[in-house]
Amino acid sequence: QVEVVESGGGLVQAGGSLRLSCAASGRAFNNYLMGWFRQAPGKEREFVAAINRSGGNTYYADSVKGRFTISRDNANNMVYLSMNSLKPEDTAVYYCAAGSGTYYVKSTYAYWGQGTQVTVSS
Repeated sequence: QVEVVESGGGLVQAGGSLRLSCAASGRAFNNYLMGWFRQAPGKEREFVAAINRSGGNTYYADSVKGRFTISRDNANNMVYLSMNSLKPEDTAVYYCAAGSGTYYVKSTYAYWGQGTQVTVSS
């Protein structure tokens, strides 16, 4: 079992940057695919980025490719999402998740955090 806790959200102007952190507790963190999803008001939760167990492969939604970077530190059970060139449409609650399977599918992830709010003002 893994517990994940997100931090680092906040209010930022368009064009700005934020770095989200996800702290994971429990055994065998490096056995899990880690992902970030987001949910804007009135919308479905959507895939943002994922990173495989070793950190050697990363995956991104087209909407964030080139602007966001996912990384992980297996020694410290951490996952990060660096977000640059933020846009108002990036406003959402961002969730960290741990799982195994197809990286863009929500049901792949068995463990979810409570989320952290990111608001981008225009």
